[in-house]
Amino acid sequence: MSMPSAEPAMPVSAPVDLPKPPLRRLARKLIVLVLAKIVFISLVWWAVAAYYARPDTRPAAIEHLLAPAPSSSSSQAGNP
Repeated sequence: MSMPSAEPAMPVSAPVDLPKPPLRRLARKLIVLVLAKIVFISLVWWAVAAYYARPDTRPAAIEHLLAPAPSSSSSQAGNP
């Protein structure tokens, strides 16, 4: 003999849309924040560095910078 249950049967309901997990939302916010900072710092660096003259990197200019001074070679010739 089975006795009828006093508890009502649970109705079958449609799946409930839960809000997005807070960690996923936080991760997205942090990623956007990091990207925004990278863009901002890049723009500041570009604004500051754009006004400086670029160094002359031609081979002749580098050779001129690395060559010994003409007066130093004549002063060493007299020393024993």
